[in-house]
Amino acid sequence: MACRFRAMNTDITIQVTGPGAQAEHLIDQARRLFARVELACTRFDPDSALMQANRAGESWVEVPSECYLAIAEAEGAHVETQGLFDPRVLETLVGLGYDRTLAFGDGPVRLSSGTRPEGIPLILPSPAAAAASSRRPPWTPGLDRARRAVRIGPLPIDLGGIGKGLAVRWASHLLVEAGAGHLVEAGGDCALAGPSPDGGPWRIGVEDPFGGDQPVAVLALHDTAVATSSLRKRTWQLDGRQVHHLIDPRSGACVDGGLRSVTVLDTDAARAEVWSKALLVAGRRHIAELATEKALPALWVDDSGRLAATPELHETIIWSCRDVH
Repeated sequence: MACRFRAMNTDITIQVTGPGAQAEHLIDQARRLFARVELACTRFDPDSALMQANRAGESWVEVPSECYLAIAEAEGAHVETQGLFDPRVLETLVGLGYDRTLAFGDGPVRLSSGTRPEGIPLILPSPAAAAASSRRPPWTPGLDRARRAVRIGPLPIDLGGIGKGLAVRWASHLLVEAGAGHLVEAGGDCALAGPSPDGGPWRIGVEDPFGGDQPVAVLALHDTAVATSSLRKRTWQLDGRQVHHLIDPRSGACVDGGLRSVTVLDTDAARAEVWSKALLVAGRRHIAELATEKALPALWVDDSGRLAATPELHETIIWSCRDVH
């Protein structure tokens, strides 16, 4: 049984390879889980737990468990990636006009700087802002597990990507505990367990970051998670300049390291999500070395359309649109 719905500003697919009545119940539980994570972690609702914590800044705020765990996970990812993952990008995204849900996929999104009717300016990152980002100290939020309270710090954070990865992780754990073979997919983050409906491995297509319906590669996977970060969808025009939602925390500007997309396999969906973004930030010159150092099965597409992969991921490829280096 399969179900598709919309949550966290992305399309969600859940497929369960179990009896119909049980599958329907499990999918309903997973849908509720995604709704709870979105309610707690969205930055598009000023009343969400995340945005209340952002406004509190240096003060302590008690938050729901989903928000607390997402912030704790984000801190761990910040440490593990040595700052390549940094959620303190919210002000940059707002300055670029991404302070609300934009209609990606419904035609070109075009914004202009100056003041919108809401009175909020759109501000491209300045050289001074970029220099400030490069001098930014490591992120050390306050975390009080006993009270489930957080202290974000002076700069607001965005939990969109890691929140989505955690929702996939938690939904997958829920289905595994029930003994169901399944696939959970949310906007490029995917977890799968057990056999596919035909009894073999799950076949996962890697989206072409340049557009079109045909994937650049198809992977055959068992009991794992996979995440792809791409410049394809969340891209818009600001004063005639193309910008996107992936920010390099080292520069305070949109990522521009010669890569169009990065796909990472891991046992955990949230970690795969974090490292797909961190490797994209690292860029074409450093991705192979960093993926090898961290033992990350990874595949990437650069700005010229060239495909490359680590040996561990190469073993899972059953089809590709061109040679994989």
